[in-house]
Amino acid sequence: MLTQKDQKNIRSKLDNIYKILLPKKDIDYFENEIIQIIKVFNKKNPKKKKNISEKTTLLICYPDSVYSEKKKSIRVFQNFFQKKLKNYFNTIHFLPFYPSSSDSGFAVKNHYQVENKFGNWLDIKNISKLNNVMADMVINHSSARGLWFKNFLKKKDPGKDYFLTVDSKFNISKVVRPRDHRLLKKIKIFRKSDYLWRTFSPDQIDLNFRNPSVLIQFIKIMIHLINNGITIFRLDAIAYLWKEKETKCINLKQTHEIIKLLRNIVNLLNIQTKIVSETNLPEKENLSYFGKSDEADWIYNFSLPPLLIHAFLFENSSYLNKWSKNLPNTKNGNCYLNFIASHDGIGIRPTEGLFNKKTLNDFLKRLKKNGSKFSYRKVNNKIKKVYEANITVLDALKKSNYDQKGIFYLERYISAHAIMISFEGIPAIYFNSIFGTSNDEAKFIITGNNRDVNRYRWNLKNITNKLRYDKTKQSIFYKNIVNLLKIRRKQKAFHPNALRINLNFGSKIYGFKRISEDKKQIIICITNLSSKRQKAKINMKSRKIKNLLNSKIKIKIKNFLMLKPFETIWLSNI
Repeated sequence: MLTQKDQKNIRSKLDNIYKILLPKKDIDYFENEIIQIIKVFNKKNPKKKKNISEKTTLLICYPDSVYSEKKKSIRVFQNFFQKKLKNYFNTIHFLPFYPSSSDSGFAVKNHYQVENKFGNWLDIKNISKLNNVMADMVINHSSARGLWFKNFLKKKDPGKDYFLTVDSKFNISKVVRPRDHRLLKKIKIFRKSDYLWRTFSPDQIDLNFRNPSVLIQFIKIMIHLINNGITIFRLDAIAYLWKEKETKCINLKQTHEIIKLLRNIVNLLNIQTKIVSETNLPEKENLSYFGKSDEADWIYNFSLPPLLIHAFLFENSSYLNKWSKNLPNTKNGNCYLNFIASHDGIGIRPTEGLFNKKTLNDFLKRLKKNGSKFSYRKVNNKIKKVYEANITVLDALKKSNYDQKGIFYLERYISAHAIMISFEGIPAIYFNSIFGTSNDEAKFIITGNNRDVNRYRWNLKNITNKLRYDKTKQSIFYKNIVNLLKIRRKQKAFHPNALRINLNFGSKIYGFKRISEDKKQIIICITNLSSKRQKAKINMKSRKIKNLLNSKIKIKIKNFLMLKPFETIWLSNI
């Protein structure tokens, strides 16, 4: 039942977005349409609630991360997941499964269809019966070869006035860019010259949210996805949604109001859903998407991957320590989504304000030696800066200036994941990271796309055979990673909102304390970031201290612990 207060909240957000653009009767119309969407949905669906816990762990994958010839890949994935991963993950993030024209699914042609080679809506719905499923709402842009853009060119619905055009007077010099191609494309349409806005590529045309019909369309897409088993929405590239003259065209007030409206709507639906903001930005900007606990439920912890990898490569916790000490604890219900690897690469923008120029240059040089490609963005429409490092986590951590032969590459890799998995928030692990996948140089040679080095697809027979034998590289990485998840899922102190307190052990060791919400369990997480043995002073009063990562090793605290090179220890009081 929608209350008067609920309706006022919806109206307030619509006024904040559209009052200066539309007459009152138009806003009335769109308000009523949203209310009807909610009422119709709730009439058809009983209430369902899902809680997050220490068991909440997320797998990031493509619909065809694992494939088999002549079979729909989502069904192949489900079969593999049931055999090898279901005991360690309860949430699956499928990267875009819609028909698409480029960017590995992010140039969506039709949001209401599943790409035929992947499967159909029933396949996704079947997976959602046993797991939470997260999907992308590719909300900033749509394909130049999709239905909406074809209709836009014909002035037909759906698509009429859906895409953003500006005139030659629109000054783009202040616009913050995530890429280095030409932003505007001149077209002659409807007897006049206009410029199409293309934030991410010539094939991805930005949508026009000044037209409320576009917003309503995405609310309907969200309802369609929920009806097909999706309960978590990743708002792709959301920071770039709204454009205004004489601004940076990023993180604008209207963008935040749209997220608040979407949060309002999902909070009123009988089936509980979560909104996740994907904002690969400097720390302060990224954190702003929590709002006052009224915007994103979860935000990607974008600063963690570069800081974590830097700490291991340079055997120095200083930057990581300073950052985590200042990182605010989340409020109940809001969460950090922690990750090291994604389908893209290691974001460099989140290091702004955290790394000085020399530190960043040294970091990029080391990554280049380890095989990284780099994607760039334009600053002030002229200068090119590194936007992200395109490299797998395995290759990023393989060698360092201190370990030029890569003797400790496995220890570095597992400990980096141990930190991420135990950190405050929800751990998200990229499919390829479970198997220690290296750069896919063969794919890069074929496509020339930097990001393809980190988008390897596994043949089902191939990966199944690799995991049959204990001594294969894939089997070793798999067992180590899933063991961390297996242990995590049993610890109340690893609840996503359990308190995190930063601990200072000096520059060679990184550590923090987690305290369960009922205050009964305390876990101290300590990692030696160096290739030398290190001594850590510990202050734990409990007599029964368990080393959760190796129960065979009995811990006897005599004011200090000796840590092997790149060793991680989780010490629990119970």
